[in-house]
Amino acid sequence: MNARPAAFPALAAPAAEAHRAPDAGWHRRARPLLGTLVEVGVPCSDTHANRWADIAFEAIAAVQACLSRFEPASEVARFNALAAGEEIEVGAHAQAVLSAARRLQHESAGLFDVSLGSAPDGWRLDGSRLRKLSPAVRLSLDGIAKGHAVDCAVQALRQAGCESGWVNAGGDLRSFGSARVAVQLRDEAGGGVRAFASLLDGAFATSHYDARSRCRLAEPGADPASPAPAPMPRAHAAVHVSVAAPLCLWADALTKLVALSGDAMHPLLAGFGAQAWLHAFPAHPQ
Repeated sequence: MNARPAAFPALAAPAAEAHRAPDAGWHRRARPLLGTLVEVGVPCSDTHANRWADIAFEAIAAVQACLSRFEPASEVARFNALAAGEEIEVGAHAQAVLSAARRLQHESAGLFDVSLGSAPDGWRLDGSRLRKLSPAVRLSLDGIAKGHAVDCAVQALRQAGCESGWVNAGGDLRSFGSARVAVQLRDEAGGGVRAFASLLDGAFATSHYDARSRCRLAEPGADPASPAPAPMPRAHAAVHVSVAAPLCLWADALTKLVALSGDAMHPLLAGFGAQAWLHAFPAHPQ
């Protein structure tokens, strides 16, 4: 994976993640899913290009149907409606994402929390059985499931015989095979975009935080055990957190960890083969 910027000082510039597809030779399609626009790119020289794109979209739609808290029939919505002590059977998507979420919660000492503070230990996953331990717990997988959906789409493409391409779900991007995707940064203050990195066979995710965000960026050195993250420094109007990792699930989830800790060098990143950047842009003068 190549996700290192061309010049290290550029990391301090106002930025947000975007991507530019390879210029030629690729069949691109987009569809609204996961509350955003999902783009799939596959080789246009292959007669299976349209079928491959459909396969990727179907894989993402299946994850959405299982894990979106806004889908009344989803496993997450059904769990949230349970009484304490009840349980439901969940499928492979929920098992994978909840297992990853629990691991990250444990390793981050509770900083990453898919219950959003409602009851971090109020749920338990035993194989395929998801039990509600607290009446207060409500799960939201918004901060990790989108990355998992991208990974599932890539896996489905590979299983269908597609050897290279990319999937981009609103900034959660993964490329595979020979597809080298340019990651560009939008200048939120001055406008326009500039080159940041190229992504080859890896994942890259960016999350945006500002004063209106439910999850605000913590100041470096803030106490992770405090009830709420420290507010963003006054000098910054907003911050974008970017993470590169082998899998999009981890890239997606780790942007939240970096935002909540305020630490782009967080010690957990190395264990996931990840690298992070904080892109802060200044507040406009009053």
